[in-house]
Amino acid sequence: MNLAQWQHTFRHWLVSAADESAQRLGNNHAGLAVYQNNYRAQLVGCLEQAFPNVRRWVGEEAFLAACITHIDQQPPHAWTLDAYPEGFHATLNVVFPRNPDVLELAWIEGALNEAFVAADAQALPLETLASVDWDTAVLQLTPSLRCRALTTNAEAIWSALWQEASAPDAVMLPHAGGLLVWRRQFTSRLRQVDALELQALLHLQADGSFAGLCEFLVTCLGEEAGVTQAGEYLATWLGSELIVGVSHV
Repeated sequence: MNLAQWQHTFRHWLVSAADESAQRLGNNHAGLAVYQNNYRAQLVGCLEQAFPNVRRWVGEEAFLAACITHIDQQPPHAWTLDAYPEGFHATLNVVFPRNPDVLELAWIEGALNEAFVAADAQALPLETLASVDWDTAVLQLTPSLRCRALTTNAEAIWSALWQEASAPDAVMLPHAGGLLVWRRQFTSRLRQVDALELQALLHLQADGSFAGLCEFLVTCLGEEAGVTQAGEYLATWLGSELIVGVSHV
């Protein structure tokens, strides 16, 4: 077995702990076990660091069991461990199928981590707005923005856990809403929004056209209320530094 074959076999054994691969690597099973233990311990530590509030929420034993499930099913897929936590919320959805709060809490922590390392972007200078033709304007949102629907009070749970306060019990929201995560300068931000603002931002992410956003809101609310709402959203998003550029069709 040449070096490349040995490395491939070792990686396969490290991920799967298969007896066949272990036998091909030699008889030093105690030495191999050290590597296996270190490999899994590093991945558990990576998930613990990325999801401290989820860990506190579900408890040490349940979190460790979820980590083991994830490690068994999802080996690292990138050159850096920073990318490894990306799919953990999907594993939690399988492990806790009747607890949407856990999935949404994990999404919050994952999105905050992703936003922090997202590409840099400068907020749109307010003095440029005077020259914008809003009929043809195409708005560019910050690349750190992450959006998703929200069905539980996961935002309130995360906020309490982050402040090391007593967290409320998990409950379903009376009306589904949304979550926004983005980075403003050097700080990741989290904001809960209603369903309409979430849909408006998703529409803008897909299309970019401010006129198209107005048409969407007019369809939802009527002409006068829709145009007014578009202006209010624009002011809020500019103030939050969600909009980083504008061009024209």
